[in-house]
Amino acid sequence: MKQSPEHTTEQKTEQKTEHSSHSTPTYARPAHIELIAGELDLRPAQVQSTSRLLADQATVPFISRYRKEATGGLDEVAVGTIKERLERLETLEKRRLTILETIAEQGTLTDELAARIRATFDPRELEDIYLPYKPKRRTRGTIARENGLEPLAEKLLSQTDADPQTLAGEFLSEKISDTDTALAGARDIIAERVNEDSISRGQLRAHYVKDGVISSKQAKGKAAKDKAAAAPEQAAKYRDYHQWSEPLKRCPAHRFLALQRGAREGFLSISVTTEEERSVQILHRRWVKRNNPCGQQVAAAAEDAYRRLLAPSLENEFLAGAKEAADSESIAVFAENLRQLLLAPPLGPKRVLAIDPGFRTGCKLVCLDEQGSLLSHGVMYPHPPQNKSSAAAEQLQQLIRDYRIQAVAIGNGTAGRETEELLRSLEFRSQDSSPAGAPAVFMVNEDGASVYSASPLARKEFPDHDVTVRGAVSIGRRLMDPLSELVKIDPKSIGVGQYQHDVDQKQLKAGLDTVVESCVNMVGVNLNTAGAPLLQYVSGLGPKLAAAIVAHRAAHGPFASRATLKKVPGMGPKAFQQSAGFLRIPNAKNPLDASAVHPESYGIVKQMAADQGCSVAELMQDPERRRDIRLESYLTEEVGLPTLKDILSELEKPGRDPREALEEFSFSEEVHTIDDLHPGQVLPGIVTNITRFGAFVDIGVKQDGLVHISEMADRFVRDPSEIVKLQQHLQVRVLEVDTERRRIALSLKSG
Repeated sequence: MKQSPEHTTEQKTEQKTEHSSHSTPTYARPAHIELIAGELDLRPAQVQSTSRLLADQATVPFISRYRKEATGGLDEVAVGTIKERLERLETLEKRRLTILETIAEQGTLTDELAARIRATFDPRELEDIYLPYKPKRRTRGTIARENGLEPLAEKLLSQTDADPQTLAGEFLSEKISDTDTALAGARDIIAERVNEDSISRGQLRAHYVKDGVISSKQAKGKAAKDKAAAAPEQAAKYRDYHQWSEPLKRCPAHRFLALQRGAREGFLSISVTTEEERSVQILHRRWVKRNNPCGQQVAAAAEDAYRRLLAPSLENEFLAGAKEAADSESIAVFAENLRQLLLAPPLGPKRVLAIDPGFRTGCKLVCLDEQGSLLSHGVMYPHPPQNKSSAAAEQLQQLIRDYRIQAVAIGNGTAGRETEELLRSLEFRSQDSSPAGAPAVFMVNEDGASVYSASPLARKEFPDHDVTVRGAVSIGRRLMDPLSELVKIDPKSIGVGQYQHDVDQKQLKAGLDTVVESCVNMVGVNLNTAGAPLLQYVSGLGPKLAAAIVAHRAAHGPFASRATLKKVPGMGPKAFQQSAGFLRIPNAKNPLDASAVHPESYGIVKQMAADQGCSVAELMQDPERRRDIRLESYLTEEVGLPTLKDILSELEKPGRDPREALEEFSFSEEVHTIDDLHPGQVLPGIVTNITRFGAFVDIGVKQDGLVHISEMADRFVRDPSEIVKLQQHLQVRVLEVDTERRRIALSLKSG
């Protein structure tokens, strides 16, 4: 379709604006600083300092950890929120500039209009102001204007006492043959004016916010019927929503996403409406000034504007707004789930037997050393259809003896429970046949292991092994260090939420990547053992520098100190400043290189040690000497008490891993399938997913049960994350079992 000249003009303007925008971060505008400070209840100076650091390409982890004096002690969440707000306002600023330039090119930009456009920071209000000037296709209103009916519309809007039919008679022409046609055209012009009036839209929008209702019905028509017949189980998931309605403002994110998915798949139709009579009354109050024949024409035009233009537009707007809100809320939940997965307790450097279980194709076995290097691999067939359980038991015992296995990692997918039972049934003996301690057995979440095993990274790491071996290695390494292994996988493939495929994927990726960066920098990274996938998330690095560090390490050996990082090609002063504090060198000559103390503060620590008459190492080992330190003695213009307190805390526990210790877990031996469940049973379980409405718990029956938020405690619970976290071990009580729909209701209440 050929574009209108006006549309082409706006496209050119937008392209010109995009091209002329800054390619690097800029200092925030004063108006933006004040706005963000007000929104977040912060001092403008805090926002200003944070914005300057961000504009200077400082990362969120670096700012929150090492620039507390500048930000007034803002944490990572606050700094990240400021960054997000600044980006959003810059996007709004670009749109504002495009609108101003487009209206100016039309020759209709007045000082008053420009002031209105510059004064608003609400994207919807900005678009409302722009709507009358926005290039559009030919409409009923534009056709009426082309036919010379705008003066008639103006006379009707004046609501004079004249007869509308008489007024319309003055506008008859070759194209307008009768007065009814003339009046209809004039009403079309008025309807468009009502639709484009920012005050009318604002008043109706407020009405929708307060009283809007979201409804869903079973989709009608032959296509919907055929789809339901072809996929009855899928269609059954949505039967609760065949006649559903509730206030839009009360519709939780998970339900909105479920409704939208049902509509997208063709099983539901959804709508957002409000009381039509009340909406029309709002427009009448704005537009109908007199109860006379001309006023009645205006009233009819306003009603037409609502039904034909405003209602569909506002429905789309509120559906889009609800989707955006649901995405943001859900992504926040997914991000927290990912954070908990990444910060799951690590087993640490132990010798591990990893098992990727299966029935027909057998269980893949790999043995790993303390660094996660592959020692051996094989397959056993203890389950149907082969049922070689005796041979498998002997094979397992031999591997555990030969490779001095300290722990066993079993993937929690198909045949995982059966494989766990086999391991726990074995009696272990040492080389001389005397009884030996059994290795600890852990079930490991294997979501995304298959994605890693088929990735270019896995092929590069294990070029001589197939995907089954790579997948088993990934399961074992996840037990040893979840963070180091999970960073190799796209966060979306790890399985962080029930509706993760329904939200905006670009926004989801940005949110999850931020969490990965946060977790990596919170834990810290061993500079001499970390691979490029982990290093790239360190503050100030990225893929290229991470690869350069690994290459330099391979060519020149382990890094002896943080300072030698500067010899890595591409490692400039800024990258070193941003990254050094998060990189660790255990057993380095300078003990501070193994801590979170930033190199820029080494001089302070050396002075502290000198003042105590000892070395830095002795200061770190002696709590008595640290207690004698008077922090006020080391205050400078650049270094304040927050940094000094952080330094002292780090000297006490240098390089301490903030993650918790790993605990062994096993399911109840009484239950294996959903048919073994009955109300009242109390069973051990592991939290696998957390949502706004509750938590899903694996109790070992190949179907997770739901602990609804109302069943989490004997008190009101606002957020499930107050009570549970991912991979947490729980004792749950079975409330209800629906075997047909495979739904299990669980409770954490006392009884």
